[in-house]
Amino acid sequence: MLDIPLTLTVDEAHRRYEAIRPRLPDIGQTGPARLATRLLETAEHYDGYLFDAFGVLNIGETAIPGAAACLAALRAMGKRFCILTNAASYTSAVALGKYHKLGLDVRAGEVVSSRDVLFAHLGQTKPGLRWAAICAAGDRFEDAPFPVLDLAGEVADWDAAEGFVFLSSARWDAALQERLVATLSRCPRPVTVGNPDIVAPREGGLTIEPGFWAHDLQDRTGIAPTFFGKPYPEAFLAGAQKLGGGRIAMVGDTLHTDILGGHAAGFDTILVTGHGLYAGKPIADYIAESGINPTWQVPSI
Repeated sequence: MLDIPLTLTVDEAHRRYEAIRPRLPDIGQTGPARLATRLLETAEHYDGYLFDAFGVLNIGETAIPGAAACLAALRAMGKRFCILTNAASYTSAVALGKYHKLGLDVRAGEVVSSRDVLFAHLGQTKPGLRWAAICAAGDRFEDAPFPVLDLAGEVADWDAAEGFVFLSSARWDAALQERLVATLSRCPRPVTVGNPDIVAPREGGLTIEPGFWAHDLQDRTGIAPTFFGKPYPEAFLAGAQKLGGGRIAMVGDTLHTDILGGHAAGFDTILVTGHGLYAGKPIADYIAESGINPTWQVPSI
């Protein structure tokens, strides 16, 4: 059985992202970053911003100092913004409520959840399949346009599932991963992933996220999951549609999701270095190793 830690270090997460790099969108060459002391210094260059949440606006359940003031200042300037989140455990509507509790002035229509993008895509392309979801406790899937069952709680025979939707790793572990590898090895079926992140920054460290498990599945079964969320294009297209065009910058804390995905979608990018994945680390070393250069670097928004 796999020996999986509860958290990964920054170096471990970075190495894993680099190992799966051929599976991520290609961005070609990017130039060196410009430096700013805060995000508002970039405002003259952009009409709108796509924001990552974890590591940029909040760490776990705690708002990052200055996040609320930054969003308020952007709104006062007439700048459009949208939160583009890989947190697939809940819908955009639920995410909106979370941001309100954090004291952030985010309004209806200003959140795009990878979960919503995934369900919309599957509703159009594979509406007849019976999906089993790897999900958080209590997820009821009223937002899904097709039947979805909780794999861990409602599906006794995993071989009977016609496809798997990976939304949350909150209840997932090495034993369940072994069982899923076994059932997919016996009978290959589609695997879709609503959160491509390898890790997420929380108060206690970097937690292992669905992307970690999904790439392990691909390594061991040869089944290539279909990913929805950053760095893949569908999420960025949905976010850009919310903003209505213009000069757009993607703001994030992670090179291989926010920055790589933003560049692949044709946007400028802003890397927040003082919070999130690379907080307190020599970011120049990680940029040099990966070759993923943001358009801007700022310590915080």
